[in-house]
Amino acid sequence: MTKVSLVLGTGGARGYAHIGVIEELEARGYQVTCIAGSSMGAMIGGLYAAGGMEAYRAWVETLRWIDVVRLLDLNFKNSLFSGDKVFARLRELIGDPAIETLPIAYTAVAADLTSNKEVWFQRGSLLQAMRASIAIPGIVSPVIRGERVLVDGGVLNPLPIVATVAAHADLIIAVDVNASRDSVAMHLDPEDLEHQQNRSPARMGRFAVLLNSMEVMQGALTRYKIAGYSPDLVIRVPKEVGGFHEFHRAKALIDVGRRMARRQLDLFEELAAVRPDPEAGIGVQDVETVEADSADQ
Repeated sequence: MTKVSLVLGTGGARGYAHIGVIEELEARGYQVTCIAGSSMGAMIGGLYAAGGMEAYRAWVETLRWIDVVRLLDLNFKNSLFSGDKVFARLRELIGDPAIETLPIAYTAVAADLTSNKEVWFQRGSLLQAMRASIAIPGIVSPVIRGERVLVDGGVLNPLPIVATVAAHADLIIAVDVNASRDSVAMHLDPEDLEHQQNRSPARMGRFAVLLNSMEVMQGALTRYKIAGYSPDLVIRVPKEVGGFHEFHRAKALIDVGRRMARRQLDLFEELAAVRPDPEAGIGVQDVETVEADSADQ
């Protein structure tokens, strides 16, 4: 059985596509032994490592637009939302296991605005680690730990490949859900872009401009990270398949993820790609590894 280190990137609601990718990997007999993720990638990866991905999928596929709105607990102190309702539901699904007890090695990546460094969570509360990683600046409240101000890992590293290089795996597979349409043109079918986003300036309010700015920044950072250390395979999902905020479209986005993974894995397996030098392009001087506090604190 081929062992895989899996890297799951940022992308808001498009992160649902990670579920489809994981399901396709499992269907082909790959064994995921290590996961690193930022933002939504950290959440999906943590749920999978804790054995709760199927229950999570069953829940989010029932969410309508109005249900998503009801989960948005407004908090105007330092962001729009606190995220407490979502994480209360996650606690019901998986509890709050310690990361070091998970059967799959796991890293959640956040960004510390005080030190301007990545923070890797590899021990301690899983929920707290995921919560720190998804704290989109200005939208979801940051996690404050002493002098640390922890926000979305995508601010510094939207595709944390380096966090998986020490794992004993046969392949490193990264999933980029902020890819451009052109980068996956050969893998696209019309059904994949059935709900293609209209990003015309005339339809962009303040919230849309903020999210679009985040996507542009994270897309550029992702390309930089892939150039610095190329995984064996990058499964790309174009950002046109859905909006960052479309959390009511779980089933469609999961299905797109599985279709994109199927086509790109078919080609990868045919080409029998060679794994790159594991020492190339690694730089961890701006990374701190910390233990997550209890999510109750």
